Amino acid sequence: MSTDLATAAFVAHRNLLFTVAYEMLGSAADAEDVLQEAWLRWARVDLAQVRDQRAYLVRIVTRQSLNRLRTLARRKESYVGAWLPEPLLTTPDVAENAELAESVSMALMLVLETLSPTERAVFVLREVFDVGYDEIAAAVEKTPAAVRQIAHRARQHVEARRPRATVSAREARAALESFQAAVMAGDPQRLLDVLAPDVVYMADGGGVKRAALRPIIGAEKVARLLIGGIATSMAGVVVRPVMVNGGPALAIDVDGEFDGVIAFTVENARIAGMYYVRNPAKLSGVEAEVALAVR
Repeated sequence: MSTDLATAAFVAHRNLLFTVAYEMLGSAADAEDVLQEAWLRWARVDLAQVRDQRAYLVRIVTRQSLNRLRTLARRKESYVGAWLPEPLLTTPDVAENAELAESVSMALMLVLETLSPTERAVFVLREVFDVGYDEIAAAVEKTPAAVRQIAHRARQHVEARRPRATVSAREARAALESFQAAVMAGDPQRLLDVLAPDVVYMADGGGVKRAALRPIIGAEKVARLLIGGIATSMAGVVVRPVMVNGGPALAIDVDGEFDGVIAFTVENARIAGMYYVRNPAKLSGVEAEVALAVR
């Protein structure tokens, strides 16, 4: 294949390919590695023999992602504390695309973590990218009939666990502003008013940064953590609103150093989920905006 033609085709679909890899892996760094591997394989392909470049490239990326998922599974077995997906600083157009924003949200990415590698690949390709069953079958090396069964099973699994309701970006920002004001004021009651009764707080320090080792569940427990542990040591802390994984989030600076990102799930105008990523190895995706695509 001509290098120029190969490069043009790959670049044209790069945002889509990165999004496929990221949704399958939950890791921006690993998704980039998969794209490097995919490019090396793509550069050796005879373009004249490729009928559908997008489908062919998605197939390569899917297979490479499935291989990498096995490595990630071993890595997670020895991971210290809660494991969260790597956050991405996303462009404004991601938030405007409700389906894309939900598909990369921290809440849904965590649900995808509960699927098997093949189930995750099939769900992502079918439900997010609307790839046909025959194409998915070729990518995961199953029959179309088997893929239909896997897709049905994965869909049921995700539907039972995904966030109960979606809210507009404006509603999410309003809830986040109320939350931030309550924490900064150190007001427990205002904080309880904005937290859902069964709110879940998760923190990922990877054994490098201090973080809760297990999820904290319930408004009163989370409020005590925030007021007692965080709000009492706000000196030198700067909080900046950002867009992460298609939704409003907070970037935290401590003494002039970037400390991490808190992503949120909002349901019924209240904070239902908080995901604080502090592990420095997981923060490369928030250094600059990352372009995502489903087409």
